[in-house]
Amino acid sequence: MKKLIAVFLLAVMPAFSFAAEHGLELDKVDIDLTDKAAMQDGARTFANYCMGCHSAKFQRYERVADDLGIPHELMLEKLVFTGAKIGDHMQIGMKPSDAKTWFGAAPPDLTLVARVRGTDWLYTYLRSFYEDPSRPYGVNNKVFPNVGMPNVLVGLQGNQVVGCKQVQTVVDGKKQFDPLTGSPLTHEACDQLTITPNSGTLTAEQFDEKVKNLVTFLAYSANPVKLESQRIGTYVLLYLAFFFVFAYLLKREYWKDVH
Repeated sequence: MKKLIAVFLLAVMPAFSFAAEHGLELDKVDIDLTDKAAMQDGARTFANYCMGCHSAKFQRYERVADDLGIPHELMLEKLVFTGAKIGDHMQIGMKPSDAKTWFGAAPPDLTLVARVRGTDWLYTYLRSFYEDPSRPYGVNNKVFPNVGMPNVLVGLQGNQVVGCKQVQTVVDGKKQFDPLTGSPLTHEACDQLTITPNSGTLTAEQFDEKVKNLVTFLAYSANPVKLESQRIGTYVLLYLAFFFVFAYLLKREYWKDVH
């Protein structure tokens, strides 16, 4: 019994650590693993902005190309920068020893990051970098305080800073209104993220869509067979339901003379 409790605690500890780590409500993102155009855009963003440091070594270029409907020639031309072949794993050129020297620790592989962290966490994290001159790379993150990586998407998003602004007062999840005038009650919050105007190449809406597509690709990479598994599961349930009817009729026929 004690061993079972220990195993359970080890299983749930990561969830508690993640909750304590960000300490704020995560933004919700609706992921559609049937949207190949979104995943293609996410794969392009991953290859251009993430694979300088992070690998996806449990995924193959060929599998990604086939699943996302990308011709092999186009995949090699636009998304492979290491001289790898189409059947190779999505490794990076940086050696782990060099990465440890430059960054203090080798950047983690991201193949399964969506399964470990969750899509809401990733979506919020990638949009929550802000300028912090005290940090080695000049940025910090609201979801992952004292993060040890640069904001690689800053050119798209723009420079984000923490500032104060008026926000609507919310108590127990409910927006508050003046009982006399009916107007929203507001207060000054000084932990709000604000983009410096015209400092990025994308608008806020475009950047959010870009990050959503990247998270969609990472969700696909974490479980490439999810849709197929769901499809097979549906057929299995239909078969069991169909079989149950005949099993019940057969049982009733055998037991009809038993009193």
